[in-house]
Amino acid sequence: MSSARRRRDRVLVHLTELHELPLGGGPEAAFKERLRAELLSGRLTLEPEAPEVPEAPAKGRRRARRRPLLSQLAAMGLAAAMTVSSFATYQAMPGDSLYPLKRAAESTLVRLSTDDAERGRRELDSAKTRAEEVASLLGSSVEGPLLDKTLKDMEESTRAGISRLERTEPRSPKIKNFARDQKEAVKPMLTQLGEAQLAQAEGYLDYIEGLAEPE
Repeated sequence: MSSARRRRDRVLVHLTELHELPLGGGPEAAFKERLRAELLSGRLTLEPEAPEVPEAPAKGRRRARRRPLLSQLAAMGLAAAMTVSSFATYQAMPGDSLYPLKRAAESTLVRLSTDDAERGRRELDSAKTRAEEVASLLGSSVEGPLLDKTLKDMEESTRAGISRLERTEPRSPKIKNFARDQKEAVKPMLTQLGEAQLAQAEGYLDYIEGLAEPE
């Protein structure tokens, strides 16, 4: 495995650990110390490549072109930056100034996933996070449009994740388990929702209830 791939995997592991923290929680001291040590040692940074020494092109032979690494460097740099800054963003809520960065970190986790099955699981993790955010927004002074959008984002992440898993792991118990857990999270909120939000949440519950296999 190349050193760049190993660094990418370390960044992905750290982002995953931060993403799995409960809202309002914080990273453990051991995690902070491990990340600090890796950053200081340079294990999460990209080493510059040695400059290419130009060679005189042989007759009848095309000079090989190096594949641009700009997109890869940008993705790795963004992931590393998000790993560090996630200490301040993992508990951001809709409406907070750092919330867009939290969502960007989630999107990065999805993009860095190795296959569609993993992307699907991460989409469902995002849907669970949106449900937690909806619960936190209820009764707050900022719920209004933010609550509507968070409910919508929850459904979009759910449908995207389920679609990926149904293609790659159609018999996976993760689908049924997700539907059960999400139903338990969303159903208690119904009595606190407005009319439009209630219709949205009930439609969502109808969708995920259909995902569970009959007993």
